[in-house]
This record gives sequence, structure tokens and C-alpha cells, in this order.
Amino acid sequence: MTRSIINPAGLHNPTNFGYSHIVSAPGEQVFIAGQYGSDESGHVVSDDFAAQVEQAFLNLRTALASVGLGPTDVVRIGTYVVGHDQAKLAVLLKHLQGTWGTDLPAQTLIGVASLALPGMLFEIDAVAVRPSDHR
Repeated sequence: MTRSIINPAGLHNPTNFGYSHIVSAPGEQVFIAGQYGSDESGHVVSDDFAAQVEQAFLNLRTALASVGLGPTDVVRIGTYVVGHDQAKLAVLLKHLQGTWGTDLPAQTLIGVASLALPGMLFEIDAVAVRPSDHR
């Protein structure tokens, strides 16, 4: 797949914040619902933010793999953080850069008061693109 990452002149370099301004890719869009730090039964794995982020990223990889895709096929993510602060941003950046390096997807990070289930502290959704020649 040809995925183009564009961080245009005139806009700040967003990679230190964990995202790219623009990602363009040809092909079929695949939408991954919010993944959180849950085990296979849907229970939150820990009350620790870092543990939940790690599990959510593992769950995202599992969802992508189930449709024959991987992180490099992701063009946009949404991240939702309960009680967002700089310490939580550092944890998230570690996982973003560990997953995508400097070729980061477009991202919107939203600080929220709560998420769908008690104890959830983090959630990530994604839009991936299946390459046109990969159907």
C-alpha cells in the first residue's frame, strides 16, 4: 500500500505529540471500533493507566490482524483518555512511537470525564485502509 504522510510547511511538526497532520492512502476503508484495556471476556485488565494502554494497543493489533491488516495500514486513530494530563500523554506517546515510529497516523486525542464502562481509563479507535490490490 502506498500511504503518504504529510506534515505541511506552515504547520508545527506534530510527531513529538504522537500524530501526523495528514495521511492519504488509496483503497477500501476499514473501521475499528474503540478498543480498551480488556481481556477476552471484556473485563478491564487493571486500574493502572499504562497497563490499560498496553492492552488496548494489543487489542487493536488483534482486531487489525483479524481482517488481514496491521498498524501500517492505519491512517487515523482516535484516542480517549480519562483525566488527560502530561504523564498520561507520555505513556501514550511511548505506545504510539513503539507502534508507528515516526510514520504516525492522523490522530485526535480527546480528554474525557469517563468512558463506557466503570474503570476504563483509555480507548483507541482506528480507520485503516486495505490496499486496492489486496482484496
